[in-house]
Amino acid sequence: MDIKQRVLIVDDEAAIRRYLHPILAAQGFDVYEASDGQEALDAVLAHHPDLIILDLGLPDMDGIVVTRRLREWSQTPIVILSVRETEQDKVAALNAGADDYLTKPFGTSELLARIRVIQRRQAVVANESIFILGGLILDFSCREVTVNEQEIQLTPTEYDILRLLITHSGKVLTHRQILRQIWGEGYNDMHTLRVNISNLRAKLEPDPARPTYIHTEAGVGYRLKMLDEGKI
Repeated sequence: MDIKQRVLIVDDEAAIRRYLHPILAAQGFDVYEASDGQEALDAVLAHHPDLIILDLGLPDMDGIVVTRRLREWSQTPIVILSVRETEQDKVAALNAGADDYLTKPFGTSELLARIRVIQRRQAVVANESIFILGGLILDFSCREVTVNEQEIQLTPTEYDILRLLITHSGKVLTHRQILRQIWGEGYNDMHTLRVNISNLRAKLEPDPARPTYIHTEAGVGYRLKMLDEGKI
């Protein structure tokens, strides 16, 4: 028998929790709820959810604080649902460790699409050997990249960036996150990052000016976009 995945909804608005609970239950999740940050931290320890849907405006602590505290010991995917819609809020939440960010009001179909992307990403990481997205294929075992059956030669840095985007496919990675992962803590040369992204697009994209794979989130960072994914 399949083991159900568990989701924790963290929102101080009971109406939001009542709305999401049956939708997620219908998708096969066991659903748990919390109405503030401390309840959320306790619920993660008690129930070990596979996914956390988190509001930022909680009564006892900000959702970004909750995210940071969770990331001290948990890598459970976190999707932010918030009325805050500025780039600064998105960057702060993503830098704190959130996996995705949707603003309220949100569409149910978009939320479910984002959840499917996270589930596929987890499957890629768990079975890391070959990644396929449309005509793009990356074979991790031999570091081989092909696009429409043509082998593509990448520099080591380009390959590392692509691999990072793939292992977090569907997730926005902020500029700071990419710089830290690829070049190390304290590296802040945005120009070098942009040049490498531009070179990657030139090698991978049918039309680099209208990218299919590597999408820019203005003022925030980049994401490898899954084919059925919604937009922020």
